Amino acid sequence: MANTSTSRTIAIGDIHGCSTALAALINALQPGPADLLIPLGDVIDYGPDSRGVIEQLKTLRGRTNLLLLTGNHEEMLFAVLDQNRDLESWTRHGGDKTLESYGMDHPRDLPAGDVDFLRTAKWFHETDTHAYVHAGYFPNQPLSDTPASALFWEFLDPDRAYPHYSGKTFVVGHTPQTTGEVLDLGFVVGIDTDCSRGNWLTAFDSTGIYWQANQGGEVRLRQREKRRA
Repeated sequence: MANTSTSRTIAIGDIHGCSTALAALINALQPGPADLLIPLGDVIDYGPDSRGVIEQLKTLRGRTNLLLLTGNHEEMLFAVLDQNRDLESWTRHGGDKTLESYGMDHPRDLPAGDVDFLRTAKWFHETDTHAYVHAGYFPNQPLSDTPASALFWEFLDPDRAYPHYSGKTFVVGHTPQTTGEVLDLGFVVGIDTDCSRGNWLTAFDSTGIYWQANQGGEVRLRQREKRRA
């Protein structure tokens, strides 16, 4: 069981409808009322149970501090609902699986409470030492000035990534690590470990611990290696 005697800030990578992996991860993490839990967006689509994921996240609000971030998949859903984008612009990117999990044909029929919950998400979150976004950032711009196209859609290219001028460690999702391993460049950590395609769902504790769970309910724990200056 995780130590909850001190507060932790824990980011969770792209859940993508993987409710079984999320349940196993939360059981391992045991988040308490002093902890801050930050799902990095893309909680819906692709996986089999987006509805179950949302229900779990809503329930977590009663036991810990939950700060949900917006991902590009939520943005695609909102575009259909708010901007009259064609339905296929979302369903061909995994939105069909979300509708299946609710037994519905169009997102306008989704429970209002669940859509409202997704709309509570923030674009980013910062602490004194870390910054959390769904996708990407511009090294020389504050997050408050960074466009949505970067925050929601920018892929993490390890050959072109640079530290942020703030010196903070960035924790991001969006770019799937198809090996199931975390991409850790020191100044940026990519924790979308491709759960919906049979790999792992990752949680990153800012103290340097990785927790991972899969749809089989397996859990593994790893310590982040300390990097020399």
